[in-house]
This record gives sequence, C-alpha cells and structure tokens, in this order.
Amino acid sequence: MSKRALVVFGGWKGHEPDLVAKLFESILKDYGFGVEMSETLDSLKDLEKLKQLNLIVPVWTMGSITGEQESALLKAVEAGVGIGGCHGGMCDSFRNNTGYQWMTGGQWVAHPGNDGTKYTVKITDPNHFITRGMSDFEVSSEQYYMHIDPAIKVQAVTRFPVADGPHSPNGPVDMPQVWTKYYGQGRVFYCALGHKADVLQKPEPKRICARGFLWAAKAEELAKD
Repeated sequence: MSKRALVVFGGWKGHEPDLVAKLFESILKDYGFGVEMSETLDSLKDLEKLKQLNLIVPVWTMGSITGEQESALLKAVEAGVGIGGCHGGMCDSFRNNTGYQWMTGGQWVAHPGNDGTKYTVKITDPNHFITRGMSDFEVSSEQYYMHIDPAIKVQAVTRFPVADGPHSPNGPVDMPQVWTKYYGQGRVFYCALGHKADVLQKPEPKRICARGFLWAAKAEELAKD
C-alpha cells in the first residue's frame, strides 16, 4: 500500500506557495506517495481522515488557523502522522499559535540581509538519514534567524552574522537550518531554506526536503540514494 500525504498550501504569496507545493507534490509522487493537494486549512479539520495519512506538508506562511483546525493537526501528529516543511511555509505559519510552534520546534524572527544574502549551510550531522553523504554548500537567499526548541536535533546550521545589524554585537552564532524532533508518536522535519521555489529546486535543498519527508513519514526504505 502506497504512502499518503496531504500538502496544504496558501498564505502569503511572496513565498510562492503554489510553486513550492507543486514541487513537493512532484517529489512525493516520485517516491510513490499518493498526494492530496489542498488550498484550504479546513482540510485539517477531520482528525480521523488525517490519521490515515503518513505525512502532512504545510506550505502556508503567516495567516491564521482556527482552534478546530489546529487541534486536529496537533492530535494527528501526536498520534503518529509525520509533518515536514520548509522556510516560512512551516515555521512562520501561524504567529499567534504557540501550540503549533511547540510542535514544529521553531519560529522565524528575522532574516538580516534579506533575500540574496550569500551564506554557507554547514552539515553538522553527516550520519543522519536526511544529511547522510552531504557536504557543506552555498546558498544565496534569505538567511533565517529562528527562535528554537532546545529539544530539536540539528542536522545543519548556518553562521550569523553575515549581514550587520543590532544582533551583531553578540558575536557569531550557529543557527539551526535543518532539524528533526518528535511530537508524541509523530516525526517532525524542518528545513529553513526555501524563500522562493527556485532555491528548493537546487540539488542540496531538494535532496534535504525529499529525505526529510521520507524520514517524517517513516518511509526511509523508499530512498533511492
């Protein structure tokens, strides 16, 4: 029986949610997933339906989520459904919902230098399924500074500051960019890259997302490399 995924996309258009969602749909279908695409958060309301999934992929920057929608989503992940996503589509989704943020493991707070910033993504856990065999790579995009859950397990980081700003006097820090965690029985995967769809189409971010989805869905056996 094939794995099943729900991709929910919308919110702020600047992150190209439709293009990112289509890319994620293509990745998942390439691994044999049955994929449902939804442009409404109401698709999160049916808890029993959600529990039949292997993976939920939110692509929804900012916006708001109702109590009913959030409750069903959190309960589904707690019951064992995986969740994975990237950039603001997962960790700048619902700024007023601390329960959602607790589940995802982090929340965006700044991107000093804005889009076009050049920085290095450093692989810190080369033995994890998601980053196995990968080397450090360069990116030219927004560099996300996050407030993070200390319980996350980090697979890759990026060094701040690259751009000068009010945080610079604190000195250099390594900010998690790829992480995993557990929420109840569910697996949570996040990648901070992905301001635009073209960033995710590059080999390294695309591979991270693909393997992150497989890990979150407990489908590592489907990996092709």
